[in-house]
Amino acid sequence: MSEIKKVRTVCRSCHGGCGVIVHVKDGKAVKVEGDPESPISRGSLCSKGLSILQLAYHPERILHPLKKVDGNWKRVSWNEALDITVENLNRVIKEYGPESVVIGQGTGRDYESHLYRFANLLGTPNVLTAGHMCYVSRVGATLITCGNLPVADYRGNPRCIVMWACNPLWTNPDEYKGIDFWDAYKKGAKLIVIDPRKGFLAKKADLWLQLRPGTDGALAIGFLKVIIEENLYDRDFVENYIHGWGPFKERILGHSLEWVEEVTWVKRDLIVQAARMYANTKPAAIHWGVPTEQTINCTDCTRLLTALMAITGNLDSPGGNVFYVPPNVRKVSDFALHKELGERAKKRLGGEQYKLASRVALITPKVAWEAILTGKPYPLKAGLLCGTNPVVTRANAREVYEALKRLEFLVVIDFFMTPTAELAHLFLPAATWLEVNHVADNWKRHGFVLARQKAVEIGEAWQDHKIFMELGKRMGQMWWDTVEDALDYILEPAGLTWEEFKRIGYLQGQMEYYKYREKGFSTPTGKVELYSTILEKWGRDPLPKYTEPPESPLSRPDLLKRYPYILNAGLRTPTFFHSANRQIPWLREIRPHPIVEIHPETAQKEGIEEGMWVWIESTRGKVRLKAKLNEGIHPKVVVAEHGWWFPEIKDPGHGWEISNINILTDNSHESMDPVMGATNIRVLLCNISPCKEV
Repeated sequence: MSEIKKVRTVCRSCHGGCGVIVHVKDGKAVKVEGDPESPISRGSLCSKGLSILQLAYHPERILHPLKKVDGNWKRVSWNEALDITVENLNRVIKEYGPESVVIGQGTGRDYESHLYRFANLLGTPNVLTAGHMCYVSRVGATLITCGNLPVADYRGNPRCIVMWACNPLWTNPDEYKGIDFWDAYKKGAKLIVIDPRKGFLAKKADLWLQLRPGTDGALAIGFLKVIIEENLYDRDFVENYIHGWGPFKERILGHSLEWVEEVTWVKRDLIVQAARMYANTKPAAIHWGVPTEQTINCTDCTRLLTALMAITGNLDSPGGNVFYVPPNVRKVSDFALHKELGERAKKRLGGEQYKLASRVALITPKVAWEAILTGKPYPLKAGLLCGTNPVVTRANAREVYEALKRLEFLVVIDFFMTPTAELAHLFLPAATWLEVNHVADNWKRHGFVLARQKAVEIGEAWQDHKIFMELGKRMGQMWWDTVEDALDYILEPAGLTWEEFKRIGYLQGQMEYYKYREKGFSTPTGKVELYSTILEKWGRDPLPKYTEPPESPLSRPDLLKRYPYILNAGLRTPTFFHSANRQIPWLREIRPHPIVEIHPETAQKEGIEEGMWVWIESTRGKVRLKAKLNEGIHPKVVVAEHGWWFPEIKDPGHGWEISNINILTDNSHESMDPVMGATNIRVLLCNISPCKEV
């Protein structure tokens, strides 16, 4: 009887970091379970992680390189695939310059360090990520405000938690795992939930603030007004560590709570109660989610929430929002060789308009699609997209589709043939996290790095890191001989090799609080800049403000007769990671159809019943989803899932237009955050009606 080998590794089925024990028999993974010794997840594992075997061994997973010949896919060797890629990239670079190549990623599989190194050594400043509206936008805004990303310190025993537009029990986003929040909640922390939808956490909350979608910035102003007017702020911190208190205070106090109530739909008394609870309960932590970023208010809302943390004395204090100390290893920025880009960084598309995006080395997608479709300010001719499906996940999906079709050469690195991959000229098969060696989580700000160990090898799939390394070497770039050699380089400051780190399992930085008392903040003034000297230098408003979303009942009353409802797109589920996992049997059994939630009153008014297919329509098109009635949302709001396509539909598009909510969303420059380029995908006007065609 064959022996079962157990491999200790780290999941990456969503944002990653959870410890896993993989059971391997005869070279095949046969079971996965949570690792009780993991310092992050402590044995817990979500549905996405538990279903990894169905993904890794799925019969439709592509396990060898493919090239498109006369519209059909043909199997090729890795050598031929790499040669084709190098030949086409060199051709485009010779004719148009390296900036005419766009490198793209989705939420990433911990390959950011290698992707950026490849792009920077290639000479292109045009890296397309989800970061313009997800996490990196938050990082960018906090870098210019307080010098680092403040993270809720659940292990520091917060006595009050403000869960602002996030559900960590389902999403486990970025630095966070749901288990840490749940432990803090069970210890008795007060819970304030800010969400247009009454979900599980809102039902558990001490206070639930049901705001109008997209008005988070206005609600933050309401909190700040109460705290300032009632002198609930930390005077010592404000006097010694805040830059621009006078003009900031004046701007906040220029708003009335009546205005906040009118804009947000949250009752004034509830705003006052919540602001007092947050300010008076020490320590208190704010845990924010991407809905605060996916609007025109992305940067300003982040700065307002940071202001709340700062003026209440909850910044870098135990149980508040802290700056975790990273382990002593090379960071993504060190590995990526950003300085190698040099003067070419000035050619970054949209760099002058979206200066904050350029500061964190990415472009907003809109400028890429425009460069492809119009050739202005210069053309993009080739693309390499890794772990991303923008035809389904980016705003104005039809424009995305048309743009990608126009590229002279497109390579996609992924597990499955997605709607985006179908547009490619070359498909390179990626390894799942079961097949990877990496120093995981080295881009996060939670104080850990973790050993993701290769448990199995499946087909001819390569881990993303190897793909970038081998391509880079053929392009004449400076890389290591093996993936593991590169990991030795990342670990070198810690005095470890990859083989030694595998045995240790993880490293954790030595945490210290109140670092600003000795070092100040990493901003030009050394203080928390509520009045931003950087934004002022850029000719932008240095003070945060609230801007009404460009398509809302207040900004576009002319549309309300035809489109009377607010569409809140992007409802998270515990099964899918954006557009991934639609072909996984366990997960589709849990969530077989795309869902839109509507209030029973709205359903009755529009002639809709539970489980009925319905049309959702905006000025840009219409899609169909299944109705689910929910009394916990406002009758004027509908809440829809995103990321839907249908792998079971075998035509080349895989039904990408049927239920893709991004058919409806807008990506016009007027609708985007003015310095980050964040897309306003959370708030738009729509109508909803029965679909009788299914």
